[in-house]
Amino acid sequence: MLVSMSAVVLLGLLIWFLLRIRYLRFPDVLISGIFGFLLAATGAAPLITTALTGLSTFLGQLRF
Repeated sequence: MLVSMSAVVLLGLLIWFLLRIRYLRFPDVLISGIFGFLLAATGAAPLITTALTGLSTFLGQLRF
């Protein structure tokens, strides 16, 4: 779990940096996918799932 959490932090920082400089290509998308899989294996996964479900419910109730 410790290695997984370290990888999540490092890959998260790398993705943030790539988004910051607006430089994303195919290998970067692959890194983002790996980050997602590692993040899903951590204890933060239920919190993220709950937050995304709440956000999608909120957006689904918006009427223009």
